[in-house]
Amino acid sequence: MKFKIILLMTCMLMLCSSRPVFCDNGTASPSPPSMKLEDIISRVESRYDVTGFSATFYQESTLTAMQITDTAEGTAKFKRPGMMRWEYVKPERQQIITDGKTLWIYRPDENQVMLGSALAVFGDGKGASFLCDIRTLRKKFEIAFEGEDDENYVLNLAPREKSLELSKILLFISKKTFDAVKVATFTVYGDQTLIKLSNIIFNKDLDNHLFTFEIPEATDILKLEQ
Repeated sequence: MKFKIILLMTCMLMLCSSRPVFCDNGTASPSPPSMKLEDIISRVESRYDVTGFSATFYQESTLTAMQITDTAEGTAKFKRPGMMRWEYVKPERQQIITDGKTLWIYRPDENQVMLGSALAVFGDGKGASFLCDIRTLRKKFEIAFEGEDDENYVLNLAPREKSLELSKILLFISKKTFDAVKVATFTVYGDQTLIKLSNIIFNKDLDNHLFTFEIPEATDILKLEQ
């Protein structure tokens, strides 16, 4: 059980997370962008200038030192400011919920919930948390053009506040819609997490109650270290 908790927390920090990695849509080109970086960022900001949105996700996490690669999938909901709800359906049920202040990680099959501070885990933009409010993108990251392929622009996000948990983020932006379709995070240890987002729906009326969690009776509660 202790090993599973440690592994879960490591994967969560990676989710919440060096060499550029370009995924199955081809290798990004080093040539100048076909669109100015400022224009790309502005189009993304305009696209995400909404209260909230939902998406389906596929996640692949690699712990380099342990030579472990895990995959997972489910649905996610985002709402400004700082609210997220990740519902995993594979490989096992799990919910990661935050109202921007408190973080709940609920594992129903183990009758267990982890309780902690959202700021401590997501405060520097890890876990694609910047998608909750795209207006924080320029504030939290130095943004550079990394490359492009036939379908996506790739932006390199370097955190302004350095940490061991997050080295950089590669943000894949659809050329057609300017949706963020992939988020690849990297730690200084070489660990990587790739999140692919699809079925993105904007302007959803997401009630705030979706971003809180009422702990069921007789559930084991574990406090996360701050």
